Amino acid sequence: MSQGRKFIRFLLVGVLNTAFGFAVYAALIYARVPVWLALIGGNVAGICFNFLTTGHFVFLDASLVRLPRFAAVYLLCYAANYAAIRMLIHMGLGSIVAQALISPCMAVLSFLLMSRYVFNTSRMSEASVGKPENP
Repeated sequence: MSQGRKFIRFLLVGVLNTAFGFAVYAALIYARVPVWLALIGGNVAGICFNFLTTGHFVFLDASLVRLPRFAAVYLLCYAANYAAIRMLIHMGLGSIVAQALISPCMAVLSFLLMSRYVFNTSRMSEASVGKPENP
């Protein structure tokens, strides 16, 4: 599958992932869970769901061996997003406008990192060279 097609799938799956994470957060809020815990619950559920949907529908590989790298890339993107949004807010933009401007950049960054460090099959093959196989 071409990188262009993967990126389109990535964006479409991203819409589904966003809706899922928000739904979990909202359900926890309606269940009267404190906001901080609902946010954690929504994010943890979202990362797990996103890993499965992104791995399966975009990169055609949802092997659990990739989950730690997926979570690391997710955290790196969060940190980059947070730094960028703080900078734009400091420049006088509102938080919603700032996030709207950053989102396309974050989608591209996330896709590139996922393609290179999480779902790169040649990279995973190289990492397994020299490791004993299970009988």
